[in-house]
Amino acid sequence: MYSMFIVLVLHLIASACAVNLNLTATIGRNMKSVFECWQLTKPFVIANGNGINGAAVQDLGPLVNGSYAVLPGQFNGGLHTTPTVQYVLFTSGLVHVTLPDSADEYWIQGGKNGLIFAADTAAVSKLGHITDYPGREQTTAIALPTAGGVIPAHRVLHQGACPRDEVDFAPR
Repeated sequence: MYSMFIVLVLHLIASACAVNLNLTATIGRNMKSVFECWQLTKPFVIANGNGINGAAVQDLGPLVNGSYAVLPGQFNGGLHTTPTVQYVLFTSGLVHVTLPDSADEYWIQGGKNGLIFAADTAAVSKLGHITDYPGREQTTAIALPTAGGVIPAHRVLHQGACPRDEVDFAPR
């Protein structure tokens, strides 16, 4: 009975606060890669499933063919476009993303705030972006391509990467 009450209270709080996920997106505009700070339109919901009952959950939409990568320390991913429209979750390590024709950049510390969205495919960006992993430790990443290359519903908060204080996904 007590746990049902807690779930109800959490659900009411989540409904009243409607917390949404913010993340940095790398997209193509005029055949150049650019960074935008996005807020996904669908808010977090309070789960009622086994093992996650009462937890805040974000629907990322249909995903296909996910992969897990382990990159060695001080690895340079070079200049590239993303192979497919996808979320990338850096679970550990340090990542530095830059653009070849701009001073824009962003840093990602792997972990709870390591989720980004990559949509600068060769069809929308001529050169792409540069990804560098400057830390001594390895970086781990999970790539989650969207089904059909669909870009999730979102609103652009501003041009450029999201600052650290805008990407804390934990609902408050």
